[in-house]
Amino acid sequence: MAQPLRFRRAAGRWNADRVRSKLERPLDQNLGATAGDPWFSPPPGYTARRFDMDDGSFALFSWTDSDPDPPVGAAGEPAGYWLGNTETPSALWRTNKYGFDEVAYPLSRWAQRELLAGLHDDEPWLAAFPHVSWYFLPVFCSKDGSETTRAFFRDHAAGFPDATREAGTGFVEETLRPGTLDEYRETMAGKLGTSRSLDLVRMSATIAEFTAARILTDAGYEVTPEIEVTTGHSLDYRATDPDTGEASLVEVTRPQPVSGRSATDPVAAVRDTAETKTSGQLEAHGGGVTLFVDCTSFPDDDWAAVREAKPAVRHKPAVVLRARPNGHIEGYRKGAVPLDLSPAIEWVS
Repeated sequence: MAQPLRFRRAAGRWNADRVRSKLERPLDQNLGATAGDPWFSPPPGYTARRFDMDDGSFALFSWTDSDPDPPVGAAGEPAGYWLGNTETPSALWRTNKYGFDEVAYPLSRWAQRELLAGLHDDEPWLAAFPHVSWYFLPVFCSKDGSETTRAFFRDHAAGFPDATREAGTGFVEETLRPGTLDEYRETMAGKLGTSRSLDLVRMSATIAEFTAARILTDAGYEVTPEIEVTTGHSLDYRATDPDTGEASLVEVTRPQPVSGRSATDPVAAVRDTAETKTSGQLEAHGGGVTLFVDCTSFPDDDWAAVREAKPAVRHKPAVVLRARPNGHIEGYRKGAVPLDLSPAIEWVS
């Protein structure tokens, strides 16, 4: 899988002539490129060009003679910064990559203004969801994932069945609004995918992780994602009680509805998905993990059957839950769950 959009830093002195010969001409010869001024003025001390290719891809290149706030490990020398979802000119092949939070803030802010303007030009409806637009910008504008990630929200309501794109995206917007996962943006946004193939199962599973973070945060816990454990696995979250310092590990799985899998009924779908998780990753860990089984992909009738049967999921402690776009989350527990989730989940009797 490709990576989320990142800067390339090319050390050395750049000027308009070098940009034209090393970047613009190769791009134009291979893809047909129109070079011009960026839509927004670059930060003081930087000069910038924007390249728009005939195939719809783009690139930004900005350069400075001083680079007063270089990334960690880089010298404050003249340098140029490339950012784009098109082919990389050969002059930039052996350059280091940096995330949005690793380059100077004014440079990152300028580049993201350019990207957001382009995103909202292509997808005007996303302008109503500023947190979703910003958080997933590295994949919305990535080389391979721009079409699929946008389609996931636009055409598939962020994985919510029988919901409008506005309702499904609104749930994710409200989940991101508190900023709980802002510092983990590149990792978490990257999980949504930068693949040219639309994988609804994987993408929906990613949203389940965001839902889990919302539940834990609403219940008063501090969350840290991607916790490495001694088995060599990474578990989805550590949830810490800020008052006591006590921490619990959480793993998330999201079964798919019966129509999209071999299970004959929704109860079996819940059991089968949980068994896959518990017989692998959680079995290797040897206990001490709360399993969240997120049934948000289930339509109403499927969830009603699970809610009525309350099947065991071959792992304790576990929480089986379903979220709706309006923010209502309900579920049931199996075993002694070490987390007080009552502020976030309505427990079904």
